[in-house]
Amino acid sequence: QVQLVESGGGLVQAGGSLRLSCAASGNSFSINKMAWYRQAPGKQRELVATTLNGGIANYAESVKGRFTISRDDAKNTVYLQMNSLKPDDTAEYRCNAVVSLVAQPGFYTYWGQGTQVTVSS
Repeated sequence: QVQLVESGGGLVQAGGSLRLSCAASGNSFSINKMAWYRQAPGKQRELVATTLNGGIANYAESVKGRFTISRDDAKNTVYLQMNSLKPDDTAEYRCNAVVSLVAQPGFYTYWGQGTQVTVSS
């Protein structure tokens, strides 16, 4: 199967920056899509950014112009560069990957364990 390991969360002041990383590992898989979601206490989970094969990226309106998602296919790693952070960005951020497995037909979804981002005002 596939494991996703995230890193890079933490506490930052408003206006600051953080970069999240999510590395995928496992046997005989190929990545179709990777994304970052976030969920703040008492709120629904929100899709923050998605990267598709070919470098296509999509963002939630709330983060456009401030966040950048990128992918290093050689490392099976996705990054989320977060600039101009606001207190409203405070949430647990989780990495998501949709992959194909050589051993089993179809597409499979995996999640990371989550990393906390806290933005102080």
